[in-house]
Amino acid sequence: MARAVTLLRAEFAQALPVERLAASAGMSPSSFHHHFRAATSLSPLQFQKHLRLIEARRLMMSDGVSASSAAFAVGYESVSQFTREYGRMFGLPPMKDAEAMGQRTRAPG
Repeated sequence: MARAVTLLRAEFAQALPVERLAASAGMSPSSFHHHFRAATSLSPLQFQKHLRLIEARRLMMSDGVSASSAAFAVGYESVSQFTREYGRMFGLPPMKDAEAMGQRTRAPG
């Protein structure tokens, strides 16, 4: 399982078929999916989406990258899909979240 997670972390921006992840863990796809969910409480695809969204947020917050650039950099093909999933995970659309995070990290003047 650790090898599959390492692979997901290293290649989160790429399409990773569950067969490849299962092979890295030495399991059948169905067994892998079951064990992965038991270990992480997420499906492999959900885990990959979380990694992508966390990295996109980091790019926007620390590097000042636009939401659309961040979306494409982490492997999304659709900015609207990225925006929907980002809002579900972080509670705000990407740019509003970036603005809110910027205000939270600024020292009081």
